[in-house]
Amino acid sequence: MSIKTFKGGVHPNYMKHLTNASPIKVLEAGDEVIIPLSQHIGKICEPLVKKGDYVKVGQKIGDIDAFVSSPVHASVSGTVKAVEPRLSNGGVKVMSVVIENDYTYTMLEDTGLTGDYEHMSREEIINVIHKAGIVGMGGAGFPMHIKVDPPKDKIIKYIIVNGAECEPYLSSDHRTMLEHTEELLFGIKVLMSISNARRTFIAVEDNKPDVIAKLLAAKLPYSIEVVPLETKYPQGSEKHLIKAVTGLEVPHGKLPADVGVIVNNVDTCISLYNALVRGLPLIRRRVTVSGGAVNNPGVYDVPIGMTFRELFEAAGGFKEEPSKIIMGGPMMGAAQVSLDVPVVKTTSGILAFTKKEGRTYGESPCLRCGKCVDVCPMHLMPNAIATAARFNDTEKAGKLNAMDCVECGSCSYTCPSHRYLVERIRLAKSRLQMIAASRK
Repeated sequence: MSIKTFKGGVHPNYMKHLTNASPIKVLEAGDEVIIPLSQHIGKICEPLVKKGDYVKVGQKIGDIDAFVSSPVHASVSGTVKAVEPRLSNGGVKVMSVVIENDYTYTMLEDTGLTGDYEHMSREEIINVIHKAGIVGMGGAGFPMHIKVDPPKDKIIKYIIVNGAECEPYLSSDHRTMLEHTEELLFGIKVLMSISNARRTFIAVEDNKPDVIAKLLAAKLPYSIEVVPLETKYPQGSEKHLIKAVTGLEVPHGKLPADVGVIVNNVDTCISLYNALVRGLPLIRRRVTVSGGAVNNPGVYDVPIGMTFRELFEAAGGFKEEPSKIIMGGPMMGAAQVSLDVPVVKTTSGILAFTKKEGRTYGESPCLRCGKCVDVCPMHLMPNAIATAARFNDTEKAGKLNAMDCVECGSCSYTCPSHRYLVERIRLAKSRLQMIAASRK
């Protein structure tokens, strides 16, 4: 079985050993949950409840009539304590529903989700996906009901299940594939039925041999193939995953559906099982809690709305005062300003770093060594784009294809001068987007 990959990328210290051998631990919420009404790409939901209302587990508490959006649901039963802006993981306040947990976990009698997918129409299944609030759980949060229903001229040939989990420290997908294999395969079959895809590839980095062995032992049908990938970052990047697995290249400005591919995260697939079999909307997710400052790193199955503070407490608290808290992985994750922010649908991990792990460096002059160019998976010139951004030359940054940057951080990681490459490229991209928007 050949090991597939792409050109470029880096090999950081993966630090998976802290969590990849520990079974998933299930946690329940504390006295209250904070559920933001925006946990997806697209329009923020409008609240469907008010202070004083009683809600049940699985009840829809936010929605909006917009093409790109996804409803949100209560993860506990109890009384709505507030509907107000609360601090989110993005460092800004987002309108949220705060529910006081009554600890009875009373389920909504009928969520309207369950069904035998083999006897449901394509439209009915897509409607369930929408009603369940399922979004991409790998980080982007794109509403799944839109992704699986591309325009009729886009013929889907392949589904890729992204089990690469290339970010250091993160192991939630690893443990999920090991412990929830049957649910994963159920989700894949549902996806194949609604997309008419000929093949599904389950892409897994070769640092997860136990997962590869477990999937192969499941005696998969010919239409579902396990594809081992070289352990390399950013192997899980959508475009690079497609290139590595199928050999297809997504053109500039195009989407995976334009080359006949749909890519979905492991947990996103399992959400289909939870909806169609268990009648549960997306109200829980698996989160890696790790980092050198954490006493008991592990993977936890938690309700949406639980705070980072509660999750770290469940992991035994801190060995030392963390120097940095990150949601996601260390390469692309977002630094946090507070522990009192909630887990959302896109929270794959929360990391607490020691001073040594979280150390930062000042910039030095560029050495013109070209290492950033060598590792760039998009074959760009990060140093040149960053320099253009530094001197406000947005036109030049555009000509250097800054918009193709996936912000993976490989360039910054490998730079011996610790240049702020990703930050400046991100700035160039935002300027280019503003210019494009002003021309519409």
